[in-house]
Amino acid sequence: MPDRYDTSGTPEAQFQPGSDDKVLLNKPGITDPQEIDDVEFDYLIQFQSTLFDELPIDQQLTANDLCDWHRRWLGSVYEWAGNYRTVTMSRDGFPFAAAPQLPRLMQMFEQQYLQIYTPCDGMARDELVNAMARCHVEFIVIHPFRDGNGRLGRLLTTVMALQAGMPVLDFEPIEKDKDRYIEAIHAGHAGDYEPMKLVFSEILDFSLQQASRNESTD
Repeated sequence: MPDRYDTSGTPEAQFQPGSDDKVLLNKPGITDPQEIDDVEFDYLIQFQSTLFDELPIDQQLTANDLCDWHRRWLGSVYEWAGNYRTVTMSRDGFPFAAAPQLPRLMQMFEQQYLQIYTPCDGMARDELVNAMARCHVEFIVIHPFRDGNGRLGRLLTTVMALQAGMPVLDFEPIEKDKDRYIEAIHAGHAGDYEPMKLVFSEILDFSLQQASRNESTD
């Protein structure tokens, strides 16, 4: 994983012996990158199903909720799951928030975003798109966990959509144009959320279309 992130020599930066420094140290002892990806994916699908069934639509989300979600998803894989990272991280030359600042930044994220934009029940479409775009950008820029931030950021916005009565989000539009998504993150970090609002508007439209097609085939 050296090409993915810059990290310091802390326990969270340790690699699984036998993985050629391609897989983080993990509880199951997995050494193959594809296998660890598959395990994380399977656990995420299982956890999402449980979360979607149990979460009230009128629940205001918190930073502790995000830690709990991360722990429940990856706790069987990594010792540090659910805890804020202690390593410095960057990606493609873009530095994420400094590790010592994470508790303060996540508290601010809760106060300035989660408390304002959740719960999303009763939100109109444009209001929801704005809420998802802002929360997603700010969460990704903070990047509070050692791994899984992108997927957890998607889960956060999916929960927001479900609270607003929308279907589970399908992020295929992001997969088709990752450069545009990354540019939207950078723009949001600079205070311009419009590019990310356009991204989430397309995601929401695509998800509604997919849900409609699935209903017509049932």
